[in-house]
Amino acid sequence: MKHITVIGAGTMGNGIAHVFAQNGFATTIVDISDTALDKALATIAKNLDRQVAKGSITEEVKAATLNNLTKSTSIADGVKNADLVVEAATENTELKLKIFQELDAHAPAEAILASNTSSISITKIAAVTKRPDKVIGMHFMNPVPVMKLVEVINGYATAASVTETIITLSKQLGKVPCVANDYPGFVANRILMPMINEAIISLHEGVAGVEEIDTIMKLGMAHPMGPLQLADFIGLDVCLSILQVLYDGFGNPKYAPCPLLVNMVTAGKKGVKTDEGFYVYTAGSKELVVSPSFKK
Repeated sequence: MKHITVIGAGTMGNGIAHVFAQNGFATTIVDISDTALDKALATIAKNLDRQVAKGSITEEVKAATLNNLTKSTSIADGVKNADLVVEAATENTELKLKIFQELDAHAPAEAILASNTSSISITKIAAVTKRPDKVIGMHFMNPVPVMKLVEVINGYATAASVTETIITLSKQLGKVPCVANDYPGFVANRILMPMINEAIISLHEGVAGVEEIDTIMKLGMAHPMGPLQLADFIGLDVCLSILQVLYDGFGNPKYAPCPLLVNMVTAGKKGVKTDEGFYVYTAGSKELVVSPSFKK
């Protein structure tokens, strides 16, 4: 593994590219927008500066990391030399299927195609390619440079050798790989999202307020972040999408998204990315201020 291509320059995509480049891999970021690519590279540079300030890396490592990064607005050009492609586009099934068809057409025959999806079936994604044995899930956690876990998901046809390669590669990145099989939500979100949904239902039904729910889970269960704040951080639209995948996949009403979550996403209140969800987020401030919609 020498050449890595990351599809998508958003939060997850630039984080994944950052980690590969910092660990010595020639890394190409692909996105349809030059603006998005420039923003991603600026974000990576800023995060590297933060690492230098903390003393976790040197200026030389920062320079080498940035030197390992290139950008492209073309999937065909971006993947032509790739040993591994990691797709980190929006959590939308049809979009991912379209991307994987393109990846299959343009990536080298031996290249492994991985998806950073947090819930969409790897088997379904692999089925649109001519290399289902080389398609796998590589689900990083946000923020990627900080979080240690990589959830490695086997599709129905994923070859054992491909799984072993991704496990080894994840360890090279300083991550801890954990293997799961291809069922809706895999492990992380199958357990996490019902908890977040239940917190939203508790708020919706007036059991407690935003701060109370989050404080109880932080102090009572030793969670570093309350479930409502975490939902804001993940993105309420992403939470809704994952819950819909779980609900559709299992047909079990326990996974049905809370109507409050549906309404918030419909109203454009998606959490940190829109500056308001259960809390209001002000640039330069880390103070948690409950959204006016939920104040007593």
